[in-house]
Amino acid sequence: MRTLCSSTLIGEFFIIGFAGLVAMKDPGLSVSTVWTVCGVAMFLCLVLCGMVTRPGGVALGWALQIALVASGFFVPHMFFMGAIFGALWWASVHYGRKVDEAKARFAAQADQPDAA
Repeated sequence: MRTLCSSTLIGEFFIIGFAGLVAMKDPGLSVSTVWTVCGVAMFLCLVLCGMVTRPGGVALGWALQIALVASGFFVPHMFFMGAIFGALWWASVHYGRKVDEAKARFAAQADQPDAA
């Protein structure tokens, strides 16, 4: 699960950075505010890469997904990108857990002595 979720979060890191560049063009937003918010979100993406397997890591990831969709109120294209990354996050968590379970099953079978 860690590899899939971390890959999604790294992709979000770049998307948030690009959204910051787009948001800078909005005359109603100050550059310092845009980069403070984007910087915090980008930092959170990096921190979550290491926290994904710890308790609360996936929940924080979901909170980031919601914030990414909500950023669409400032950069309208982020509604679409947030939905895409929300689906990727769900797939990463869902299929990542299945892969982890399969790895554990195979490891347990490999540890069993052969009955032949």
